[in-house]
Amino acid sequence: MQTVNLVEAKAHLSQLVEQVIQGQPVRIMKRGKVVAQINSIVRERKPINLNVLRALTDSMTRQIVPASESVRAMRDEDRY
Repeated sequence: MQTVNLVEAKAHLSQLVEQVIQGQPVRIMKRGKVVAQINSIVRERKPINLNVLRALTDSMTRQIVPASESVRAMRDEDRY
């Protein structure tokens, strides 16, 4: 774990954040004492409920006009 003083942390924050993203926590010192620590956040992924997704897509109205024609019409009408 890397330890840096506050002035150095301010000057090189982007580099320190990149180190944290790579899994190396960083401690920040002020007047010789550790006052903060930067750690990466582990994000929990929510499972996808396929039944809910199918119900949602089944409830949507079907598109009659192909997407390419819809985009072309919007472009020609200056509505984008």
